[in-house]
Amino acid sequence: MNIVTTVIKSRHSVRKFKTGKVDETVIRDAIECASLAPTAKNIQPWLFGVIRNPGMLANIAGLTENGKFIAESSVCFAVFGERDEMYYLEDCCAATENLILALQAYGVASCWVAGDKKSYAEPVRKLLNVPEKYTLVSLIAAGNPAEITISEKKDKRHIFFCEEFKMD
Repeated sequence: MNIVTTVIKSRHSVRKFKTGKVDETVIRDAIECASLAPTAKNIQPWLFGVIRNPGMLANIAGLTENGKFIAESSVCFAVFGERDEMYYLEDCCAATENLILALQAYGVASCWVAGDKKSYAEPVRKLLNVPEKYTLVSLIAAGNPAEITISEKKDKRHIFFCEEFKMD
């Protein structure tokens, strides 16, 4: 293993956070890493929001279906994409993953909450006063982990094949 694969293998979705702030340097570095994600035609159709205000975190959490824990996070990142760009979803998902891995490299836990095509995408956009040309792709709750639950992953033999798929 190397440092990158170690960071990837150590990442787990965390939904319970300790109180306390995430260092500004970590936040800025994570955003920079997100902005360096691969992007079709180098369009870079993203816009990143950083939300730390407890009232705003609670408002966002209240709008989501499965992101109530956002209210307890130290920071929430909102990733928006230019809705008229053909590959905004792929590009912004790559940026989201870069952001999550950058946080993990600093020991900051996170959880990706879906945004694209969700009923709360437009209310979140309006709440954050983001221009209409953008649509919500993801929300990332982050902070120092209070509890880490490790979910079991599928056995490798059930998730990949070489050359050609064959039934067992």
